[in-house]
Amino acid sequence: MGTRGLAEGVVLVLGGRSEIGLEVARRLAPGRVVVLAARRSQELAPNSAEVMSAGATAVHTVEFEADDTSAHPAMLEKIVAEHGRIGIAVLAFGVLGDQLRAEQDPAHAMAILRTDFVAQAGMLTLLTNLLRAQGDGQIVVFSSVAGVRVRRANYVYGSAKAGLDGFASGLADALHGSGVHLLLVRPGFVIGRMTEGMSPAPFSSTPDQVAAATVAGLRKRAGRVWVPRILRPVFFAMRLLPQPIWRRMPR
Repeated sequence: MGTRGLAEGVVLVLGGRSEIGLEVARRLAPGRVVVLAARRSQELAPNSAEVMSAGATAVHTVEFEADDTSAHPAMLEKIVAEHGRIGIAVLAFGVLGDQLRAEQDPAHAMAILRTDFVAQAGMLTLLTNLLRAQGDGQIVVFSSVAGVRVRRANYVYGSAKAGLDGFASGLADALHGSGVHLLLVRPGFVIGRMTEGMSPAPFSSTPDQVAAATVAGLRKRAGRVWVPRILRPVFFAMRLLPQPIWRRMPR
């Protein structure tokens, strides 16, 4: 493998029933071992079958609770011991949470931050150490345009994504020259289970479109991918909006 292309090894999807994570797994599956990690892993048989049908040589499931960070080191060790080195790790777990509830309930606000930022930062640190020791590997982090400039309408979720975006950006710089590649994906509104019942925002995308852009970014060893690409100049302009106008921006 050169400086471009996909790293060899197991494809690990943390958040193994995530629509985007599964779409990424399907695209990476041909000729590879895939591990789907999620809560209630015994219920992942349909998801495993879908990835197998996409060409995986084997699909394994692992119990994974994002907020139980103390269990993460042993889980990763077990995956490597039983299935081999991790080539590509996809962090596809997260929660949207309830903004109105989070504004009244500190425990709910902290729960969103714990899953969407704290657990992600911990897992990224573990994966970084593991892949650095191997000398290569790729990590996918899903940020969001919600974290590029946080809006009043979803500031709890947005602040978690802002923290994750900053952490991943700094980590990518720290990994420069190590052989380990981090891809930061910044989707806009994604139409799927997580946003069911919500009105789509402008420049929305589907899990399929996000996954396609993600895999293309992995192949090119890109640092950042916006989905759709038009969001990059849009949010450059959004940063310049005066605060009184920004304050009234919808989700």
